Amino acid sequence: MKNFLNTLQNIWKIEDLRTRILNTLGFILIYRLGSFVVLPGLDPSKLGALQAQTSDGILGLLNMFSGGAFSNASIFALGIMPYISASIVLQLAGMAVPALQKLQKEGESGRKKINQYTRYLTILITAGQAPGYIANLQSQLPTDAFLTSPSLFWFTAWLILITGTVFVMWLGERITDKGIGNGISLLIMVGIIARLPFSFMAEFFSKLEQSGGGLVIFLIEMVLLLLVIVFSILLVQGTRRIPVQVARAAISGRQALPQGGTRQYIPLKVNAAGVMPIIFAQAIMFVPITLGGFAGENGSWFVTAFSDFTGFTYNFTFFMLIIIFTYFYTAITINPNQMAEDMKRNGGFIPGVKPGRKTAEYIDDIMSRITLPGSIFLGIVAILPSIAMLFGVNAQFAQFYGGTSLLIMVGVVLDTLQQIESHLLMRHYDGLMKSGRIKGRSSMSMSA
Repeated sequence: MKNFLNTLQNIWKIEDLRTRILNTLGFILIYRLGSFVVLPGLDPSKLGALQAQTSDGILGLLNMFSGGAFSNASIFALGIMPYISASIVLQLAGMAVPALQKLQKEGESGRKKINQYTRYLTILITAGQAPGYIANLQSQLPTDAFLTSPSLFWFTAWLILITGTVFVMWLGERITDKGIGNGISLLIMVGIIARLPFSFMAEFFSKLEQSGGGLVIFLIEMVLLLLVIVFSILLVQGTRRIPVQVARAAISGRQALPQGGTRQYIPLKVNAAGVMPIIFAQAIMFVPITLGGFAGENGSWFVTAFSDFTGFTYNFTFFMLIIIFTYFYTAITINPNQMAEDMKRNGGFIPGVKPGRKTAEYIDDIMSRITLPGSIFLGIVAILPSIAMLFGVNAQFAQFYGGTSLLIMVGVVLDTLQQIESHLLMRHYDGLMKSGRIKGRSSMSMSA
């Protein structure tokens, strides 16, 4: 306890870190307040049908990502997911469009241009998703819930939903620039955590009911939840070390080879892509509902299959997307050729492997082998909430039994703690943990 208080004092002493934390809390407060501001022209007391619709299933998951803004018919109802979708589109396009590939190689200037394109695409995607959300409001809510004419409400709601998403995107970028970093990921995590107390209490009281199983079942669920959390942390932090014979310090991409001795190691993460594949896959899983809404009755089977959170079609597709995106994101973040070149330039080599192309092939082979089990385990954790629901866990609380929500929380929390620890160590204070450095996934986080 004393060490914890000393750490808090050290954090407060560092002016830059203190300012960044306060800025982050301020931006998060604005985001949370905005999630309760209802769209103009709606009666807030008539949203019961919408809240019932978003209590479970895929819409419940979308509501969780928005921190309840979706069910509140808030100005932030579409949240940050359009930005995630835009990021996916541009990263996929970067593999096929030479102009984007060139920008990716231009360093900071190229990154700024890509971020600008992402903002523009976010506006277009939001403009396409907003009509679907408005149509859902008009079908779910009673007529007297609308206080203005249908045409006026449609136009104002469409414009405000676009503006709200752009503002949330701006908040995420400000947290990255002026706060403690990982702005977009942090906003997603805050939205998820905001639903945790309600979900926890709902599960607790459901187990106290006559058919709920009692406190013993609830305690068993808590133990299993802790085990899943531990497994998720191991999945985020797990590494495979490659021995390197080195004459002096070298930098391999983002992996540092420290000085001292001739035998060093390059740590390759089992899950090098972090939580990004699951965020990307989840964003893609929201697309069928949007398309089905435009298809009407012709797309009823399609919408039903991909709206069933516990169904085979939804979970199998989700599982396969996670594996695909894990390989994709690992490929664009880990460059074996660059690592091999940096090792060769700095006098390092892997024992038994020729420097240069053979080293790059060796690293690529190792990454392919460790990425497969990493992606499979990531997919298993992602579909655990569906399995928990089949065993009687409350639909809202089941979202925290692994899945997108838990992995995002674990990854972002570790990243945030690592950011704080780096500020402490840089100014010669003790870190957050005496037993060793916190290993996050900051190198794989979203930049905004």
